[in-house]
Amino acid sequence: MRIVAPRIQPNPRGWQSRRSVKLLPRPGKNVAAQRKRVKLEELERAQAAEAERQAAAEAAARADADAREAADKDRIARVIADEAARKAERDLRYANRKARKS
Repeated sequence: MRIVAPRIQPNPRGWQSRRSVKLLPRPGKNVAAQRKRVKLEELERAQAAEAERQAAAEAAARADADAREAADKDRIARVIADEAARKAERDLRYANRKARKS
C-alpha cells in the first residue's frame, strides 16, 4: 500500500489536532501494463528515429560515393578525349609532312 501525504483534521475537542493518513491501494496490473506499453512505444519510436538517421547517413554516403565515381569517370573521359585529339593532330602533322616531301 502507498502512503499519501497526511491530512490534518481538527479534533472535536478543539484543543488538539490529529493526523490521519489515507492509504491508497497499489497500482493494479492495468496501470503496470500501461506503463510497460508506454515504455515499449517510446523505445520503438527511438529505434525508428535511429533507423531513419542511419538510413539518411547511408543515403548521404551513397550519394557522395556516386558523385565521386561520376567525377572520376568524367575525368577519365576528358583525358581519353584529349589524348585522341592530340594523336589526331600529330597524325595530321605527319600526313602534311609526308605530303610536302612527295
